[in-house]
Amino acid sequence: MSDISIPGGRIRSFVERIENLDTELQELSEQKKEVFSEAKAEGFDVKILKEIIKLRKEDKDERDERESLLDLYMRAMDAEAPEKVAKAA
Repeated sequence: MSDISIPGGRIRSFVERIENLDTELQELSEQKKEVFSEAKAEGFDVKILKEIIKLRKEDKDERDERESLLDLYMRAMDAEAPEKVAKAA
């Protein structure tokens, strides 16, 4: 086993870099929370802002297709609703 050398300095370098990134991620997360708090204080709906952010990350064609299908399904449900109400009565 003594023939195997482990580059401790290189391992330490990776670990420290990852720890630094984790710290940066935590700081960014806190900044993000502060921005949402600021928006909420100004009367904006944070859930809607998060939805907008999510939509902006999506591919436009995929988003358009999903919205078209959602609209199609909703209209199909609305068209069938009066029938079910009449049958129930």
